[in-house]
Amino acid sequence: VSLKMKVCVLVLGLSLVLTVCVARSPYQAVLQHSRIRGRQQGPNVCAMQQLKGTNKKYFTNCKQWYHRKVCGKPTMITYECCPGYEKIPGEKGCPAALPLVNIYNTLGVVGASTTQMYSERAQLKEEIEGPGSFTFFAPSNEAWAALPTEILDALVSNVNIELLNALHYHMVSRRLTSEELRHGSSFASMYQDFHVHIHHYSNGIVTVNCARLIKPDQHATNGIVHVVDRVITAVSNNVHMLIDVDDDLETLRTAMAAAGLTTMLETDGQYTIFAPTNDAFEKIPQETLNRILGDPVALRDLLNYHILNHMQCAESIVSGTPMETLQGTVLEVGCDGDQMTLNGKAIVTKKDQLGTNGVIHYINELLIPDSAKVLLELAEDSSVATATKLFVEAGLSSHLTGSEALTMLTPLDDAFKGSDTTMTPDLRKLMTNHILKEQLSSKSLYHGQELETLGGLKLRVFVYRNNLCIENACIAAHDKMGRYASMFTVDKVLTPPMGTVMDVLKADDRFSLLVGAVQTSGMTELLNQQGALTFFAPTNDAFNALPRAELNQLMRNRQELSAVLRYHLGEGLLVSGGVGSHTRVKPLQGEKLELGRNYTVYVNKVPVADADLMATNGVVHAVNKFQCFHDVTSSA
Repeated sequence: VSLKMKVCVLVLGLSLVLTVCVARSPYQAVLQHSRIRGRQQGPNVCAMQQLKGTNKKYFTNCKQWYHRKVCGKPTMITYECCPGYEKIPGEKGCPAALPLVNIYNTLGVVGASTTQMYSERAQLKEEIEGPGSFTFFAPSNEAWAALPTEILDALVSNVNIELLNALHYHMVSRRLTSEELRHGSSFASMYQDFHVHIHHYSNGIVTVNCARLIKPDQHATNGIVHVVDRVITAVSNNVHMLIDVDDDLETLRTAMAAAGLTTMLETDGQYTIFAPTNDAFEKIPQETLNRILGDPVALRDLLNYHILNHMQCAESIVSGTPMETLQGTVLEVGCDGDQMTLNGKAIVTKKDQLGTNGVIHYINELLIPDSAKVLLELAEDSSVATATKLFVEAGLSSHLTGSEALTMLTPLDDAFKGSDTTMTPDLRKLMTNHILKEQLSSKSLYHGQELETLGGLKLRVFVYRNNLCIENACIAAHDKMGRYASMFTVDKVLTPPMGTVMDVLKADDRFSLLVGAVQTSGMTELLNQQGALTFFAPTNDAFNALPRAELNQLMRNRQELSAVLRYHLGEGLLVSGGVGSHTRVKPLQGEKLELGRNYTVYVNKVPVADADLMATNGVVHAVNKFQCFHDVTSSA
């Protein structure tokens, strides 16, 4: 039995692989996936996902099948006969192939009875019953019902010619299966050779003039019917002309002309334009808007951030998808129910305005890319409100809004928890040292690099396996590259070094006993000379925790004391941000120091009480307990 099972699984696995491999188009691939999911219900049954509370159904790929969501809304699985098949009473599934009839009768079979009725009324019936080879993109009954009454009345009252023209625009005088409906293709319709525009997306959705094919490939004796979800109309203008004639897009039109983008939108292409309305521009602070409109580079970036170099109809989107804009960065185009979203916001007010070279979706909010922003604007869009306020209070606004090439190191709000943020001369100086004198990208930083601040300090770069740090502050988010300056978000407030390791110890009362021990053991020079050391420095508490006799013996034996202190000194400069779950440091004496982290940093399982006291020749981490002291002294 188990062998049978294995063979069965193998065959099923192979059939899955084979069916997907022979899929000739994305639509065929999702159709085959639907067939596999429906197979248990009988032959030629397709499993579809239906949006709860609607009639909208989708053939889906594997990923969507498991998500059970379309546009963030839950779906239920429904089973129906795959295209071209029908049920037989008393038999499982859909064993019978539908008998082929002419297009007029096929409209009735596939549930497009309104299109059938209007075909008769417009005297098209004879043509689609007769000889020929036609493709008919037939609007569903719901599609006709969704047309505004005045449009429908105008079509139907002027019965013959208007209605006939409208229906002829849904037809092509040759047979086109879904496979031949290739992405970006267009075909002359039977209405004055006006073209219909096809998009066949990688998720299996096929559209004609942005209407979705909901029942493709319904074969007829004299052609093929594809049921679509809306009535389509002829397209004669390019996207530039569409923008040109709409008063709602007057500001956009002016901006496009100023940026020199008009010609591009008149050329052949496949563009998607998220067109900000006049209202969208008015929501932007006047000062920001004037600055961008007066800066050709920022303006071009801003507008290109609203344009995709491919055509994305609203119906083709079933989940959030990152898409590259002409500006070079990514917009997330998604949907929430029947709303189209950009970067997660439902700001699209009008969808699918079709031109010959693209599609326009109207938006009521301007999208400003980082590359058009000054430092202050970059900071306002991130979780760095405390730092932003302090930069302004420190009198650095002119640097944050000007056109200098700078890099701002901006600590996260959490970095300021528990510290006094009242502006003082010292804090002002510290904030000035959070701004570097050139525009950098964190990708180009290297270990040992020195960066000069506006305050004249030199900060060091440390590259670790799991982190990139500038002094004690490590990069905590992606860079934001602004128009002139960059912003690095960091996890801590910088503590620039004020002296050597020895100076750091002397300046801190917690280390008074350690300072004495260093001097006794003759290590003062080591902690003052140039180099890169990491000192896990025992505090007075650590000394006092030792039994009195042991401490006295240690302080009398200079060699032993030196060995113990050298075991607390690691080679190289390791800030807390560079410590991973298992980091090893070689001490100046002894085998190794094992470091780990669990909210706080541990060295040989002893927690670090206070990390990252930066020095010019190293870093001090305070510990309240001596490290496995006997191992070293016995070997010393």
